[in-house]
Amino acid sequence: MPRQDTQGPTRPGPPPTAVCVGESMAVLLPDRPGPLESVESFRLSVGGAESNVAGALAAHGVPTAWISRVGDDGFGRRLLAEVAARGVDVSAVAVDPHRPTGLYLKEVGGTTGDRHDLGPGRSRLHYHRRGSAAAALSPDLLADPAAAALLVGARLLHLSGITAALSDGCLALLRGLLAERRPNRTVSFDLNWRPSLWRERDPAVLPPLLNAADLLLLGADEAEAAFGTGDPAALRRRFPGPATVVVKEAARQVTVLDRDGTAVTEPALAVEVVEATGAGDAFAAGYLAGTVRGLDQRRRLRLGHLSAACALTAHGDQAELPDAAVVTALLDATPAQWAATRVTAAGITGPALPAGHRRQTDRAPSTDRTRAQ
Repeated sequence: MPRQDTQGPTRPGPPPTAVCVGESMAVLLPDRPGPLESVESFRLSVGGAESNVAGALAAHGVPTAWISRVGDDGFGRRLLAEVAARGVDVSAVAVDPHRPTGLYLKEVGGTTGDRHDLGPGRSRLHYHRRGSAAAALSPDLLADPAAAALLVGARLLHLSGITAALSDGCLALLRGLLAERRPNRTVSFDLNWRPSLWRERDPAVLPPLLNAADLLLLGADEAEAAFGTGDPAALRRRFPGPATVVVKEAARQVTVLDRDGTAVTEPALAVEVVEATGAGDAFAAGYLAGTVRGLDQRRRLRLGHLSAACALTAHGDQAELPDAAVVTALLDATPAQWAATRVTAAGITGPALPAGHRRQTDRAPSTDRTRAQ
């Protein structure tokens, strides 16, 4: 059957160093906290793990493309425009005339007193993605000239477990991408465990996918839910295939374990949280950017922590990064200087920062203090 879709817009620029493949959706954000029935209006945005990582990689200066499918509708056009505006190549995103762009609504807890209110600091996402354009991704993508041209030269290919849960075609695509080994290309895979996606699908398909990657990213809590353990050493034994396994232990620290037995653990930064959405994707992008740049493991972890910390102090899934001088100073900081660094919506403070440097924003700070993950 001939393809019915058309290609997304081309964004000029250098060939991408990194390619992210997977779903993205339109997002409706409420104008106030409380149960959905009390919300008067919503603000339109976009979100998705792989497109979030693509945008954050581009912000780190890594030429990046995102490959997916969107519907031939307003949500799809908005999504393409916003991802492209982040500096991401969307030239291989297919526009499907028959399937809609996926959508989710965010519900934010408050202090309304309503029995359906989630409560302060809590949120819930309501997904409407069944039958979406992204769910129609399949191995046909590998024969698409636009996608193939991006994939062939990429030094980094980033995938996630979300795609495996969307459809049989999406699962087959991941298997095809993981089987197509190329010299000088690293394939990273983020578990991104979403229990609701696996209610009607068998999660037993996940371990072989994870074990086929070169670089595996796991949240300890997610791994505990999916595989029965969040212990970094146990997960390294469970997945011997990847050269590197990265385990994010909630808001405390992240440990990277190489195949040769080397392990490096780096504590998270102290952060005054505005909103937690997107922090995991931001960490992945920072760590992967450090990988592309050839940084040592401790600096890769620090770049991931810093990227996540900036996301935690921003509304939405994307955040502004500090300037290069601040980034360099923090990557080179002593352990004591790193531990004394604080990230808030008003800026970054700490003894390692160059004189006169502070990341300034116009966001109001939150009183919820935690650590980036």
